[in-house]
Formats: sequence, structure tokens, C-alpha cells
Amino acid sequence: MNKGLILSGALTAALALPSFAQAPAQVKYANTITAADLTKHLTHLASDEMKGRDTGSEEGKLAANYLADFYKSHGLTGPVDGSYFQNVPLVSSTFNKVTLQVGKSKLVENQDFVFVGDGDMAKAAKTELVFLGLVTEENLAKVDLKGKLVGLWAVGVRSNDLVTKVMDAGAAGIVIVSMEGQANFDRIANRYKSLAGKGRIGFDQETKQRPIFMVSSDKMAQLFGTPVETLKEAAKASPETIASQKASYQVVKTKTPVEAYNVMGFLEGTDKKEEVIVISSHYDHVGVSSEGEVFNGADDDGSGTVSVMEIAEAFATAAKEGNRPRRSILFLNVTGEEKGLLGSEYYSDHPIFPLENTVLNLNIDMVGRIDYEYQDSSNTDFVYVIGSEMLSTDLKKIVEYNNITYSDLILDYRYDAADDPNRFYYRSDHYNFAKHNIPIAFFFNGVHDDYHQVTDTVDKIEFPLMTKRARLIFYTAWDVANRENRIRVDGTNTRTDR
Repeated sequence: MNKGLILSGALTAALALPSFAQAPAQVKYANTITAADLTKHLTHLASDEMKGRDTGSEEGKLAANYLADFYKSHGLTGPVDGSYFQNVPLVSSTFNKVTLQVGKSKLVENQDFVFVGDGDMAKAAKTELVFLGLVTEENLAKVDLKGKLVGLWAVGVRSNDLVTKVMDAGAAGIVIVSMEGQANFDRIANRYKSLAGKGRIGFDQETKQRPIFMVSSDKMAQLFGTPVETLKEAAKASPETIASQKASYQVVKTKTPVEAYNVMGFLEGTDKKEEVIVISSHYDHVGVSSEGEVFNGADDDGSGTVSVMEIAEAFATAAKEGNRPRRSILFLNVTGEEKGLLGSEYYSDHPIFPLENTVLNLNIDMVGRIDYEYQDSSNTDFVYVIGSEMLSTDLKKIVEYNNITYSDLILDYRYDAADDPNRFYYRSDHYNFAKHNIPIAFFFNGVHDDYHQVTDTVDKIEFPLMTKRARLIFYTAWDVANRENRIRVDGTNTRTDR
């Protein structure tokens, strides 16, 4: 893939026409975004004392207060009836007991299986485990799955719709393989194990009897007493050749309320103040492991959070000096991203400013590191940009123009494909704006060995590179905020289903 970027002279000239593109003011204010300030804020937010900023934790609230105090100190207003906080009503569901037995094998949670479903049962259910394999009409016609646990082979496919189809067909529950190889499964199981005892946080919903157990391909083969390759072949068209097994399972659940907040600072614009640009990040991370190890979350997403802070300071400084943007800007730090994009979902369902007046969302999630793709490159001044041309043909051009004019980063679009197997587009908070047809651009540095590990610490952050990335986002926001015409929404949202 060509990671470089060349704009024609005609395009450059065309993009130079709107607003303040060549004015020196934005350079002055972009230069207030410094590595020193980013370091100061991130050293605090990603310290061991902040204990991983888990959603709803006391340290999460301390982080929220730190952000609100920062916005207040720079003259930004609290847009929620004078407050900087939007309460996000969440609950923590704790599965106090999850058991699964197949034949004589009593499986161990977070070792032999990971529980990814829902349910609450007074006593264990006894049934059979049957093998369905691929969810096709042909296979469904060959296997009686009513009232039974159903073994699914869902490697390399999106499983949500398949699970729903099988449950709607009368299955009592599902045992699913979604990846091959024990090592891949073990990484997920170890993460669940490290967070054992912590509740699953989400919106309060009616409990569904939907027990879903994820196992490795090796474990599934073991449960059916069949080699993996035989099981894979049977999954295609002959699931009835795999003998069913006796099984029992139980799930016991309790729910408790969680106090969590989105944090926001607001800068009112001038003549176009009814139109709002949202610059977002998530300030939560995943807390502390069951062994007491802190997931500092320096890159994910301390880096995005402090970038939003510094961009907010740059705009606030400009406003104090008589260079207030024409459009209003909402600096939004959301909670619950790590639990399923919860805070941004709540904001988009309960917006402080009407979504029809929301011009743009620039989302920043992990911008402090160099990823696998660039770790051996001679030029590591890059950033991945995702989603910037899906809904607006203007936005990608604006990002590119400001990059050429001011930042000189490599803008890499490799993860912007609709069929990207990593599905990064669906995994951060911009998604909840795009689904409402609001143009978005997601800025991201890719994954690395410390992603979601206790080793994601401040000492590994590339602060000069992070500063360049934050300044590019500032330049983009400045351009959109001050141009005469609102950016067009002339595209179609083709990525609506997570």
C-alpha cells in the first residue's frame, strides 16, 4: 500500500480558498500544544495512583474531576446546565457462578472457556451439546437444536447475527469457536482471568437467558472426542456425523448501579455558534487486574485524552486573544468505551447539542505510540486516519490539506477499508456519531505489544510524534470551525452494524 500522499496543485489551490487556511493565527495556537504539557497531564492520568481509570471507579471519578477542573481553568463552560458532567446510568453485572460440564469434564472458567453471554438461573440445566458447525440452512435442517447447547464454528466470520439466529431457532445456549489455535484463545482467557471478580458494565437491560461459552478449537474437538480437522470438515455440511454429548450448565447473576460520567468543556463560537464540532476521546481504561497489577492505559487512551485537553487549551487561548472560532466546539471525554462504547452511545442518544447541528466528530484513540507496521520504518511520522471520506467528500480533503500545509505526517488509510479484518472503525467512539450520519475522522496509531497490557505506560510514549498528531487534529478542527460553509454530508453510511 502507498502510505504516502500527494495532492495536485489544483486540489491544493481549491482547498486554500475557504476560511483561514493560510493565516498565521492557527500556527501560533497550535504551538501551544507541547510535548511538555502532554507529558505533564499524561504522567498524572496514567500514573499507578490512578489505578487504570476503570469505568465507575473512584479513580475514574478523580480523572473526570481532573478534566473538568482543567476545562474550567481555561474558561470553557460546563454545558450540562452549568455542569461539566453528563451522568451515564450504568450497572455492573457480576456472574457469581458460571459452570459448564460436558460428559464427565467439568470445565474451568477463564481457562477452558470464557463466558460471553447472559443469564440468571436458580439451578443447573441438564441438556445435550450438539454440533451445528456453520450456521447454514442446510446444517440447521440436519441438527435438532431445540433446548440444547449448540456448538458453532465461527472462525473468521462475524458471530453476533449467527448467535441470534441459532438462539431464535430454539437453542438453550451456545458453545462457540471464534478463532483457531489454543494460543489465541489463551490470550483472551488470560485477560478475562486478570479481570475476574469485576462486573460486566453496561446499560441496565432485562436479563436474557442467553448462555454463550467461548472455547478454543482444540477444546471443542476435545469435548466432542473428534480431531480438529474432522470437526472443521463436518462444520461445512455434515454436522450430524458428530455425536452429541450430555451437558449441564448454570449462570448466576447480580446487578449493582455504577456511577459514571462523560466530561465535557464547551467553547461557544461566534456567528455560526449553533453549529458544533465535537472533539472526543475516552478517558477510562480497564483498571487493576485480580493480582493487583495496574493497567495504566497511557496510550489507550490517555494519549487521546490529553490531546483533547491540549487542543482545548489552544482554542481557549485563541478565544481569549480575540480569535474565537466561528462554530462552537465541544471537547468530550467519554466513559465506558472499554465496556462497549457506552459513554458515546449515551451522548449520541441524549445529546447536549442537537445532532442535526453537530457538524463533525474528530475522535482520538491511541496516538502516542508507533505500531507493528512502522516499528522498523525509516519514517515513523505517521497516523492512521479512518472514516474521513465515508460521509463527507470535504473532510478527507481538509485533513490532507492541513497535513500538507502544517504537519507533514504520513496519513495511512490501510484500516479504512470496509472489510478491514481488525474492524477498527467499529471499535472507538466516533462510531456513535457516524451512525447518526455525522461526518467523522478517527485518528489512531495502531496496536503494539503493550495494547491492553499492564505495560502500556507513560515511559513508552513518543511525545514529539504525539504532539504532531495533536496539532494536525487542531488544524483540522480550526479549518472546519472557521470556514464559510458547513462541510457537506454527501456520502452514505455503509458501516452501520457493529
